[in-house]
Amino acid sequence: MVWEYNGTTGLGRVRTVSDDKTCTHVEFLNGSSGIYFSDDPSEFASGDVVFVTENALEAAPPEFWPTDKSWVGVIKLLHKTEVVVEIGSSLQIMPRPKKTALKVGNTIEGVGLDRILRVVSEKPIRYIDLVNVDDATISDFKESSKTEYSFDDFAGSKNIVARAKDLIETPLKYHQELEEIGARPIKGVLFTGEPGTGKTLLARIIANRSDATFYQISGPQIMNKWLGQSEELIRKIFEDAANQDKAIIFFDEIDSLATQRSDDSHEASRRIVGQLLASMDGFKRDENVIVIATTNRPQDIDSALRRPGRFDWEIHFPLPGRDDREAILRQSQPRGAAEDLPHATVAEQTESWSPAELVAIWNEAALFAVVDRRKKILEEDYLGGLEQVAAQRVRKQAERNSRKEGVTQ
Repeated sequence: MVWEYNGTTGLGRVRTVSDDKTCTHVEFLNGSSGIYFSDDPSEFASGDVVFVTENALEAAPPEFWPTDKSWVGVIKLLHKTEVVVEIGSSLQIMPRPKKTALKVGNTIEGVGLDRILRVVSEKPIRYIDLVNVDDATISDFKESSKTEYSFDDFAGSKNIVARAKDLIETPLKYHQELEEIGARPIKGVLFTGEPGTGKTLLARIIANRSDATFYQISGPQIMNKWLGQSEELIRKIFEDAANQDKAIIFFDEIDSLATQRSDDSHEASRRIVGQLLASMDGFKRDENVIVIATTNRPQDIDSALRRPGRFDWEIHFPLPGRDDREAILRQSQPRGAAEDLPHATVAEQTESWSPAELVAIWNEAALFAVVDRRKKILEEDYLGGLEQVAAQRVRKQAERNSRKEGVTQ
């Protein structure tokens, strides 16, 4: 039997079993659920109580399932004979009581995941307290354009810088002239490439040079802290940006926020994608706003976001080649670095390293120098820093491989 594991273990009850007995749907006391798949027909039937672990489903005594345990949920949909209730993070369908007046949005109490007892509140009460999305909230996502960032801080290919200037800096600077010509405005640019290749830094540099208001939005942050309000937050950020003379809205790791929509997609993800599409399509010609997004998994982004008028331009950030690696090492070396350090040798030994990893060598080297009470980074410190970062890369790769093996098992 193979388990499509959802992170929930403990006591459960079989809700349904497929006709061929190879798919078993299990519900838990907290309202969540999971599904078992098996090559052989399941021995369980609807209503059976089971113990659930990461890789097993075993029979449990029926009396272990509490029949009087109450729950609290919010009514999402009403039919003549059934009610759809949101309990925790899942939806449950149960019979509609004849003697209790119900409305969509009511907070209700019930037992056994099949019986509604009473209305607790006319309004929805949810487990996650929602934060008001106001002007103060929007300001938390703004970064001042008056920073010290310049293109000299970008340790990457000059071709990337030139392309970014063409697609982002120039349209922001000459917005009025391009509009008078009748050119179609560039709305969205996708930065693709491995982590640590400078995607976020380059976006900040362009915002600084263009004197544009910069909004930074983290995909994982939106999905965690702003679950339930993500669409409103995105809508208000776009509205605020439209009122600026120039603005860049920057989405970091957009693949975690706007994944490909399907029948199996999470409802929150589908709503976010819909809001992004509406916001980008809602730009007026006189609004000087460009949306930048980063990802190292462009294939996971919803295809509708990559159609003309949205993220239809792309800049790829490759891992630096040998000459670029040497240039990055020279450019990023601290003031306290000794002369004639073996940059060429280190560049030869760091194939497939990202710019962020190369810069990290100097941090490690500086630690060696400080421990020896020196203000100068010597060759031995430099090579020691190389060894330290190389060891970290090996450990991280081992962790990634371990996680992949865990997923495939």
